[in-house]
Amino acid sequence: MKPLFKSLYRKRRKNESFIKYLMWIIHLWLGLLSSIIVFVMCLTGCLYAFKNQIIDLYNRDKVYINSSPGASQSPDRIQVALLKEGKELTAMLIPESKNRSYVVSYRENNLDKSSYYNPYTGKILGQADTGANRFFEVVLDIHRNLMMGNAGRQIVGASVLIFCLLLISGLILWLPKKLKFLKQGLTVKFKAKFQRVNYDLHNTLGFYTFLILFFIAVTGLYVTYPWVKNALIISLGGSSINQIAEEKNDDAFGGLLEDMLQKQDEKKDLKNTASASIDKILELADKQLPYTAVTSIELPNKENPRYVVIKTNTQNFLGMMLPDEVTFDKTGVFKTKELFSDQPLNKQFTALAKPLHTGEIMGLPSIILYFIVSLIGCSLPVTGFLIWWHRFRKTK
Repeated sequence: MKPLFKSLYRKRRKNESFIKYLMWIIHLWLGLLSSIIVFVMCLTGCLYAFKNQIIDLYNRDKVYINSSPGASQSPDRIQVALLKEGKELTAMLIPESKNRSYVVSYRENNLDKSSYYNPYTGKILGQADTGANRFFEVVLDIHRNLMMGNAGRQIVGASVLIFCLLLISGLILWLPKKLKFLKQGLTVKFKAKFQRVNYDLHNTLGFYTFLILFFIAVTGLYVTYPWVKNALIISLGGSSINQIAEEKNDDAFGGLLEDMLQKQDEKKDLKNTASASIDKILELADKQLPYTAVTSIELPNKENPRYVVIKTNTQNFLGMMLPDEVTFDKTGVFKTKELFSDQPLNKQFTALAKPLHTGEIMGLPSIILYFIVSLIGCSLPVTGFLIWWHRFRKTK
């Protein structure tokens, strides 16, 4: 028992600041307490990073197609073709690449379905195989709550909160006393003994990945804890969740009510009016959003009498995938336009919290980066434990 106590505690060294000494104690104790959960979180994050790419690969015979020399079918022709088969089109996803199939959503026999569609041959390629989806559902369940429901969710949340403290304390411990020691903290001496290499890997890789790991952890806490969500929204210039609830009786609720009434009027006034064609709506949307991008269109339905067109805008400095939305009534009259760039910072962050956490925000390049960083995150509890284990053996 005595060696264990000695491995968990040491006296403050000469010329060591109290802050660094305190950070060492916090880093060691909290690291040992949360190491297994942090390892599991980072590992499941690695597995989940390439979810969309793996699912596409799993369904490659449906997702990837050969573009024909001739023109592809227009959305109107696709709608007519589906209707002949007893399928009422409800939505459509049009990819930017010509070598990818469309995704069509339709209603058939009072059931909502979604299938891949080849616009060159006019054939339904089938629904997505859900085998890979089941695997990622399990991975996500472990990542969110260790497959233990709400109790697991709280354990994960507490561990991620501890991980944030570990990153901060680790950065403080990494900071060199003098500038001449900076190089030592930025490199790994691979020719040294195992314990030194392990120590360098823990310190150096932890420093290089600090910002991204901290950001991933904070966005994870955003989803887990309402108070974190509240704090982030307020810090970005938004209103607290309670204040938003109170404002429902004021202008915010009034605006929402007005929009609902407008839609109800549209349903009545345009009930017997012929709908504008999908081609026409997409043409009008391109005038409002004049750029080429992945485009989704939702047709009018019982809940929403308007066409909703969303284009994923990547024409920005970092190539981030930012959604712009435009709506039209049943006849094609322009109604609303919501550019992502025009939204306040707090609403932008709320809309992008998930892709920022998963790394999908910039497509494959950011996913690869997140995968590497998460893999390094897996190594930190391991290298940290080995550092402590070596200390424990020495004291023993």
